[in-house]
This record gives sequence, C-alpha cells and structure tokens, in this order.
Amino acid sequence: MQPNPFAPEVVTAVTAHMNGDHPEDTLLICRALGGRPDATAARMTGLDGQGGDYAVTVDDTEHQVRIPWAEPLTERAQIRAEVVRMYEEACAKLGITPRGQH
Repeated sequence: MQPNPFAPEVVTAVTAHMNGDHPEDTLLICRALGGRPDATAARMTGLDGQGGDYAVTVDDTEHQVRIPWAEPLTERAQIRAEVVRMYEEACAKLGITPRGQH
C-alpha cells in the first residue's frame, strides 16, 4: 500500500465539501462508476492518491465502495479536476445532462 499523499486535514476538507455541497453528485458517481446503480444515498468517507472511498445505502444497508481515479493523484488541485471528470463520466453513463450544460 502506498502512503497517502494527502494530509488528514485535506481528506477531511474534501469529504466534508463533497458531502455537504455535492451529495447528489456523489450519489451519481457511485451509481454509475461504483457499481451501485440501486444506491439511494452516498457519502464520501475518504480518499488517497489511488481513489475515493464511499459509503452507499442500498435497501437500508450501508456498503463500502472504492472508486479508483483515472490516474494517481499527488496534488490537492488534482482532486477537484478528477471529481469533475468522474461526475461528467457518470452523467454520460446514466444519460443525464451535467449541470451547466444544455
């Protein structure tokens, strides 16, 4: 296992932001890219340079999901770009128009 390039406070800030500001996006990502199309709720629980960790709710039971990044991340700024990429990929896979695109 490789060491996490992101300090605990970065992980906490990113997960809080995703869960507080983008819960719908997190759910779409987990449905489309996390193999949980039946999820009714999702929250980001952690991340490292290789991927993001999520807890998804399916039939009132919580399951852990790990979704790898497209490539290893080493800088905080890369996280946002990768999450946006994942959101757009999830929307395309689910046939949903991403926010800001008409």
